[in-house]
Amino acid sequence: MNDATGRTDHQDRVWSVAEHLDDVLSAIVPLEPIELPVLDAQGCVLVEDVTVAVALPPFDNSSMDGYAVRVADVAAATEGSPIALTVVGDVAAGSGELPEVGPGQAARIMTGAPVPPGAEAVVPVEWTDGGTGRGPAATMRAHSAAPQDSGGEVRIHRPAAAGAHIRGRGSDVREGEPALAAGTVLGPSQIGLLAALGRGTVRVRPRPRVVVMSTGSELVQPGEALGPGRIYDSNSFQLTAAARAAGAVAYRVGAVADDAETLRATLEDQLARADVLVTSGGVSVGAYDVVKETLAAEGQVEFRKLAMQPGKPQGFGRIGPDRTPLLALPGNPVSSYVSFELFVRPVIRALMGLPDVRRPATPARCTDAIASSPKGKRQFLRGAHDPAAGTVTPVGGAGSHLIKAMAHANALIVVPEDTTDVPAGGTVDVIPLG
Repeated sequence: MNDATGRTDHQDRVWSVAEHLDDVLSAIVPLEPIELPVLDAQGCVLVEDVTVAVALPPFDNSSMDGYAVRVADVAAATEGSPIALTVVGDVAAGSGELPEVGPGQAARIMTGAPVPPGAEAVVPVEWTDGGTGRGPAATMRAHSAAPQDSGGEVRIHRPAAAGAHIRGRGSDVREGEPALAAGTVLGPSQIGLLAALGRGTVRVRPRPRVVVMSTGSELVQPGEALGPGRIYDSNSFQLTAAARAAGAVAYRVGAVADDAETLRATLEDQLARADVLVTSGGVSVGAYDVVKETLAAEGQVEFRKLAMQPGKPQGFGRIGPDRTPLLALPGNPVSSYVSFELFVRPVIRALMGLPDVRRPATPARCTDAIASSPKGKRQFLRGAHDPAAGTVTPVGGAGSHLIKAMAHANALIVVPEDTTDVPAGGTVDVIPLG
């Protein structure tokens, strides 16, 4: 039977993890690129190759406070027999008009200032008397004072090779060179490079907006008093944080009661700010599983059984006028988090236009034995992974409510469908988290 989404409803079919993920990703289209101010583009994916329009640095400049000199003039300088040079002017960072350095002359120069014509090297102030006529021990103190007018002398106590302490034009990158490739996620250093290249805006795919909500009349917000039969809502906090860590702009909605009309109204309200909707809870076969009852009845979301533990019940579909993707995750805290890592995180990265949407698995030696993994299901256990040693140690049990164990794990241990026991020292696949 085909539903309103064009999907085939297989009530009794059990899907593999890979089948479900492939089906979900087949419905995801990367977000349209937009032009953003450089600082607002942090965390976004670049959609254009950026080349260097202006060489970096754009001019020869000093890497030290000191004196710009000609190499021949200081070649014979020693501590016992310093060379005296006439100071012809000061060059500060941002200077426009520069004094020319001729034979027997030097220009006082600050870090980042352009090298004046005629100069071939910069002598650090520590190698001079600082223009005081005194020994080198006084140079640092003297050079920290206000710049002096041209005239006077400076004594140089050590020679300098050509180009010494000069950052040459284009020594970082030259004009026309590639700076950043399309597909780059823009972090702080990439933002800095774009600004250094003079880019005020950049074309990117925006960070996906993810709206997260928990469902369940038993849920209480942290900070409030618990009544009989009530528990704190942890899923919406955990999943919102996970969405942010995956690169999304995430919005947390307070827990929604087990009421179909309330759920419909909440989803409708949130569609305006969502590129993805993520719910947790209400997807199984219980009498109050309102998410499944409501959305399945409307034919927009298909609910499935997956051959995995934890996380067997899953829902996926697209709702609203813009066909916004919705992923309905199970309500147990570990189930919801594992489901997020396996299914929601890849959706976020696909919306960003990234090619590597899945977390890569790596082999590791399991320090402890794993017994009684359910046959026919892919089990995901929490683990403490030591990449340097190539080992992983199970953390906590297999229960999907053991949220403390999840907080102390940095990886998922994958036990395949056809494996029920792993001996201590056996090799398993590990999915690193974080």
